[in-house]
Amino acid sequence: MTRRLLTVNVAQHVTIPRRARKEDRKKKQEVKPWNVQEVQMFIHGVRTERLYAPLLLSLMGLRPAEVCGLRWEDVDLGNATITIANTRTMMGNRYVVEKDTKSMAGERDLPLPGPVLMALRMFKTLQAKERLVLGEAYSDSGYVVVHETGEAFTIKQLRRRAYRLMEVLGLRRVRLYDARASCLTFLANNGVPDHILARWAGHTNVKTTKKWYVKPDVEDLREAATTWDGLHGEAEGRA
Repeated sequence: MTRRLLTVNVAQHVTIPRRARKEDRKKKQEVKPWNVQEVQMFIHGVRTERLYAPLLLSLMGLRPAEVCGLRWEDVDLGNATITIANTRTMMGNRYVVEKDTKSMAGERDLPLPGPVLMALRMFKTLQAKERLVLGEAYSDSGYVVVHETGEAFTIKQLRRRAYRLMEVLGLRRVRLYDARASCLTFLANNGVPDHILARWAGHTNVKTTKKWYVKPDVEDLREAATTWDGLHGEAEGRA
């Protein structure tokens, strides 16, 4: 109809059976993001990993392409801030594509939590030592997430490293991108205002953030169950 090849949408009045819709939803069921306990298990398990700082950036809610595209010139260790202005993604899992952020809202400044700031400082010191060891053979790419040779990580390489660590730690395998949902869900559950949540995520509208990235699980709902006790009306411990 958009191309004006048809004047009537022949599928307009087609109704998909409820059972078929339910089966389709089951097939498309998404893997749940990590809960708080799983995130903390991962953090404690990778403390000694070389890529500890980049993995914390993912758990800060950055998109994988934003983590891989982050340059040291975008990091202000003195003021504990980073600027998200560049991304490195891949086309067909084969070719690296470097470009601006996904949207204007995606270009943003974020404060660094204390543990992430400390990890980045240590990572920068480590890279300086690696540069001294390799000398002229070191590739000074300027990116934060680099190999021991200075060559920038691709999303595919970072993803593989993260999956390997999940396997070693015995954790559920989730997409690295889902760490973003874990972060934003935690912030929302802990009272971060909507406009701040959207800004942190790099979204123009908080509705996008809440619809796709805030995914409370049963434990997140526990406080609501406790609140319901007030509706019940009986005193605690009363039969």
